[in-house]
Amino acid sequence: MHIKISISEQKLFLYRDDNTLERSFIVSSAAKGIGQNKGSFCTPLGRHKVRAKIGEDMPIYSQFVGRRPTGKIWNPSMSLSNPKEDWILTRIIWLSGLEVGFNRLGNQDTMQRFIYIHGTDEEINIGKPTSHGCIRMDNRDVIELFKQIQIGDQVLISES
Repeated sequence: MHIKISISEQKLFLYRDDNTLERSFIVSSAAKGIGQNKGSFCTPLGRHKVRAKIGEDMPIYSQFVGRRPTGKIWNPSMSLSNPKEDWILTRIIWLSGLEVGFNRLGNQDTMQRFIYIHGTDEEINIGKPTSHGCIRMDNRDVIELFKQIQIGDQVLISES
């Protein structure tokens, strides 16, 4: 499998190895647009791979902090009491850049920026660029994607 993410369409396309489209999902990229630099809160472009898959057997809406489950299950009152929190929920698909000097190593390292594909508390905003740099997905969709991909699968993030 491999993934293509279109920033302009706010969609993630999952392809089989023979380039047959398996499924597409609506996503949410960064509110601040595209960019490679650490601290930019932008979504990085280019060729990546799935570095790690985290949360395989966790319940839907499980909360993660520092890639570790907290043991809490998110509910709307949690977002109301902490509205600025960037909730990372359900599953984490951690990306690593493959293009040295563009999205790997130095000030542009996707992995060191902790760029993930993950579930969110802001499912209502899926389809609009509202994340802090990651690719956010509906929690049920991220579970489905997580089941179909493997560590090492390629991920291309492009403007179009």
